Amino acid sequence: MALIKSKFLFFLCLLAFALFGASNAADTKNTVGVFELKKGNFTVKVTNFGATIMSVILPDSQGNLADIVLGYDTPEEYANGTFFFGALVGRVANRIANAQFTLDNKTYHLPANDGQNSLHGGIKGFSHLVWTVKESVGGEHPYITFYRRSVDGEQGYPGDLDVFVTYKLSGDYEFTVDMTAKPVNKATPVNLAQHTYWNLAGEGSGTILSNTVQISASHITPVDSQLIPTGELKPVKGTSFDFEEPMNVGSRIGQVGGGYDINYALNSPVQCNGLRKVAVVTDCKTGRTMELSSNQVGVQFYTSNFLTNWKGKNGHHYPKYSGIALETQGFPNSVNQLSFPSQTVTPGEIYKHIMVYSFSF
Repeated sequence: MALIKSKFLFFLCLLAFALFGASNAADTKNTVGVFELKKGNFTVKVTNFGATIMSVILPDSQGNLADIVLGYDTPEEYANGTFFFGALVGRVANRIANAQFTLDNKTYHLPANDGQNSLHGGIKGFSHLVWTVKESVGGEHPYITFYRRSVDGEQGYPGDLDVFVTYKLSGDYEFTVDMTAKPVNKATPVNLAQHTYWNLAGEGSGTILSNTVQISASHITPVDSQLIPTGELKPVKGTSFDFEEPMNVGSRIGQVGGGYDINYALNSPVQCNGLRKVAVVTDCKTGRTMELSSNQVGVQFYTSNFLTNWKGKNGHHYPKYSGIALETQGFPNSVNQLSFPSQTVTPGEIYKHIMVYSFSF
């Protein structure tokens, strides 16, 4: 039930100057570290590099412990990674078409890092920056809060933006991610996402094709050849995208062009706590089940289609379909799709994004 902090002093200068240069010299006051949240035999490790979830360890139905998220052993490896393992991505997650948008009659141009589009906040989005450790608290429900100010013009986005994320062990085998963003002086799009890859059998154990998944959505936002939403809402009933009832991931994955990578429009009722049921994932081999709730309107269901024997933690190599990402979010490219719910936040407003993971076994 304690929160334990270990720091990597040798990594500070290398990270701040070699990766980010003088323009981000303010980050040098923050030491990159690995921080542990622990409640009994439930343990989560995070780093303030990219506000990244590094590991989630919990028992299975036989009491065997395993780390159920993909990733790396050290923060240095996350700095050089390309798959956003465990990272908090932003200022705008997912894709923005043609790496540009117009807001208040001004067009903003962003770095293109996914063909001609912008992906997950740009070349040096939130996932590749050092965050300040704002608060860390132990006790029965340990938590840690990371903070950074995204300045006006960072990766092309307008206005200063104060961003907070809190990782908390909020109950027995319950893990909460609480993201908040506050525009300081200009309206800006905000769409944060937590990009953890889950494998409930344990990272490095093989693929997730035998997992069952249920997603609380009757529609998807279909995409074009560049994975940009067309602006439509398409029913999933009778298609390979239908997970309204629990379905085996691998049963129809060959029918969707290499794997799932699509936003679902959530339609489950909002509960009194402001959250709605998003998805349930079960690994029958270990008995582990993960239930996800959130206050967001969409969730990106991604089956790690681009992993190709990628070297991860503990000497493991991750083949294609090694993990499942369930990234609650606003609809992708909403800043360019007026029919989608707006993700623009103005000064005086607060962006709030909550995710609650509940595990059983």
